[in-house]
Amino acid sequence: MTALAWPWALLVLPLPLLLRWLLPPARPISGRALRLPSSVAASGLAVEPERRSFHWRGAGLLVWLLLVLAVARPQWLDDPVALPVTGRDLMLAVDISGSMDQADYRLAGRPATRLAVVKAAASRFIGSRDQDRIGLILFGTRPYVQTPLTYDRDAVVQMLAEAVVGLAGRDTAIGDAIGLAVKRLRQQPLDNRVLVLLTDGANSAGALHPLQAAALAAESAIRIYSIGLGGQVGDQGAGGYQLGRVADDLDDSMLRAIAEGTGGRYFHATDARELADVYAALDRLEPTIRDHRTYRPGAELYPLPAALALLLSASMALVCALRRRQGAGSATNAGTDAQAVTHA
Repeated sequence: MTALAWPWALLVLPLPLLLRWLLPPARPISGRALRLPSSVAASGLAVEPERRSFHWRGAGLLVWLLLVLAVARPQWLDDPVALPVTGRDLMLAVDISGSMDQADYRLAGRPATRLAVVKAAASRFIGSRDQDRIGLILFGTRPYVQTPLTYDRDAVVQMLAEAVVGLAGRDTAIGDAIGLAVKRLRQQPLDNRVLVLLTDGANSAGALHPLQAAALAAESAIRIYSIGLGGQVGDQGAGGYQLGRVADDLDDSMLRAIAEGTGGRYFHATDARELADVYAALDRLEPTIRDHRTYRPGAELYPLPAALALLLSASMALVCALRRRQGAGSATNAGTDAQAVTHA
């Protein structure tokens, strides 16, 4: 649909009429008129003053209307689009160390790696956070920001799907991953900072101890929800995958201390059902803050009437110049004819 951004600009439309009523009429130009011979007047070179004045007034009025319309800023508006104005700033820190390549889960009756299970469950969780900004950190020996905080959930899911075990090293630097997340989240608004940590092992690399990193997170009002993979053998879950054997490298006590020290919770997921319950619990603990603001994309149309006014004004100026030139030539010819008649 079309609309005017500044409709109040139309109030200046009657301005020319007001000026005509309020200002005194222009004085007639005095001077000696050139009398043309009757033959010249009969030839049609003389233009009717009233008709010419009507045409010029109409053209001037059209230029004025186009200029006022351009000032009112006509716009073409598309359908309203919902904007994710507010929500959580949520970082996912996913372990891609060498141990995540263990195929001790089963997916649809087939062996599946721990990372494959995390990708499947985390992708559904990311898809449900439609008003949140999601970021992705992948860590092994070193942590890396794979995706900064963004509303583009599809991009985060795609980058997680492309994660490969060992890309960031074979060891597990949990403390450094938390520290990098704190650096990214501490500049965001309070009460919206959340870190979800997924790992299957104990801290074995990095310069920052996990508990020290958790203390930094607590000082920055960042809640950490830690999820441990591995542990006891579980039954096959609703998602069709389960833990096949016991893992002995998971540090439950440290992950629980990290979460509780920041006001978060620790979850231990051994199969699909538990991992799905973890994400459902996160949705309840950190609900999305929704806002109903909308945005209507559109395009500006004011260049069109402005361009038409410019072209019409230029055409009027060109016609005026041509008529003056033609009038000067006619006057010269008329003067020559008059001199010839006088001599005769």
